[in-house]
Amino acid sequence: MREQRKLAAILAADVVGYSRLMGRDEAGTLARLRKVRSEHLHPILTKYGGRLVKLTGDGALLEFPSAVDALSAAIEFQQTVAEANGDQPADTALVFRMGLHLGDLIVDGDDLYGDGVNIAARLEAEAPAGGVLISRTVHEAVAGRVQASFDDLGNLALKNIERPVQAFAVKWEPSDWQLCVTAEEPVVLTGAPTPLPLPDKPSIAVLPFQNMSADPEQEYFADGIVEDIITGLSRNRELFVIARNSSFSYKGKSPDIRQVGRELGVRYVLEGSVRKAGSRVRITGQLIDARNGAHLWADRFDGDLEDVFQLQDDVASSVVSTIGPTIERAEIDRSASRPTEILLAYDQYLRGLSSYYKFSKEACETALTHFQAAAGSDPNYARAFVMSAICHTTRRAMSWSVDLDREKVQAEEWTRRALQLDPRDSFVLARAACVLSYVVRNIEEASTLADRAMELDPNDAYAWTWSGWTREWLGDQEDALRRFEHAIRLNPRDPQIAVTYNGMATAEFRLKRFAEAEKWARKALQEIPNYQAALRALIASQALGGHVDQAKETLARYLRVDPNARVSTMRERFFPFLLAEAAEQHLDGFRIAGMLE
Repeated sequence: MREQRKLAAILAADVVGYSRLMGRDEAGTLARLRKVRSEHLHPILTKYGGRLVKLTGDGALLEFPSAVDALSAAIEFQQTVAEANGDQPADTALVFRMGLHLGDLIVDGDDLYGDGVNIAARLEAEAPAGGVLISRTVHEAVAGRVQASFDDLGNLALKNIERPVQAFAVKWEPSDWQLCVTAEEPVVLTGAPTPLPLPDKPSIAVLPFQNMSADPEQEYFADGIVEDIITGLSRNRELFVIARNSSFSYKGKSPDIRQVGRELGVRYVLEGSVRKAGSRVRITGQLIDARNGAHLWADRFDGDLEDVFQLQDDVASSVVSTIGPTIERAEIDRSASRPTEILLAYDQYLRGLSSYYKFSKEACETALTHFQAAAGSDPNYARAFVMSAICHTTRRAMSWSVDLDREKVQAEEWTRRALQLDPRDSFVLARAACVLSYVVRNIEEASTLADRAMELDPNDAYAWTWSGWTREWLGDQEDALRRFEHAIRLNPRDPQIAVTYNGMATAEFRLKRFAEAEKWARKALQEIPNYQAALRALIASQALGGHVDQAKETLARYLRVDPNARVSTMRERFFPFLLAEAAEQHLDGFRIAGMLE
């Protein structure tokens, strides 16, 4: 029988000097350990979706589906335990060390085995008291996604581990993690998340397809195939299709399809695999009823690499025809317009998407290089041009830009080129709306483009988000909120959902509902800890909501990423397209928080 395996983040923890503590006060130490587990460990596991695999005396082995969630849980646990130890004598305080690894694990019932578990345990043994050590695989997954810094310890020779393991020591500022759990947002200790309600039309999520090619570098190709299938399905107005980024939150996992259905609020789930060998491609797919796990359809599609677009169409149309007779095959005529006839350009474009979705400064630069290469290979490839512009937009939002004025000119030039090449591609229109509003600051035109994108593809969460932002900048906050809410429903697990959350925060702020604004800004910062726009929303909301001390703390946090921030420069940098009254509302909050003029 073939052994069952899974990819997961595994966290090992134990108490420093436990034998000594037990020797001094066995009953008291055990009572304190139980209290830490019930009051700190279990709530944090619930919050971050972790699972207690087993207890080992003073230690614990924990499993998380996400490396980001695992490290966030580890930091928050260490932070809360350190705070709890504040009134505890040093010689009786429980101090933990932790090791975290992302790897392949052997599943045996509820237990986990294998090299991945052993590496986590050995890293834990090397960790300092109160600290966390992570492996290289974790570092690659969390860099830029968690509010922490990392010291490279080089390759460590770990006991009974055959090869050296590159390790990193995790460092964090306690003030950065005080926002994770608040009195306003209590942690729920029991019960599962409430399932999302099913839409009033057939709903589907397409999970990442497994890369069956011999070359692991072909992962980007499999991901690109899935993205195009999602795009093809989205153009059917009779379907509710979950956005790519939410579907891809399950990448590298083996989730229960019924759980996926509950978490994403869909009735159907499509999963499959892609095998690319030489000039041949094989795509397999199976459609599953998420209510009961029943398989409704399965098929295999073989063809030459040159026919890859037709293969994608065949998969999408087969799914549509299976879901119900009310769905017309003609609705997915689609994709019939190939994005490019030049396969080299398509390959470069897919590599660009793979890099861009990692959302770090370095990955964004790499993505831009790939998108520009794709545009160079096919000067008529609209998506390559608009995604090049999106890279500049992301750089501006995260203060990664090298030359703001030059990048603004380039972004508009590439966007205009994309709109000229393909003015009916909803993907191009939605991203053009983002660039023209945020970078070029032509709000009216951007709003028109976003609305046109939604007409062409009502399932495009990106279009709904940027339609929301343009409505907000034009002064209709209630309409903006409705659009943001719909975007969240279409893409509830988007790794960049912070942009939509911050839209909610900003709209609520301008409606002077400061508590709601603060809540949404916090949610955005949990997704992207250094997201400057969300920090600005949080500062102003706290200040005008009467929480001046908290606003001052958040301002100090903001100044660490934007040390030259001044009230006098804020209007032109971030609020030039707002009505004067709306801009002054933000600036008043900054003044109250203590920002220099």
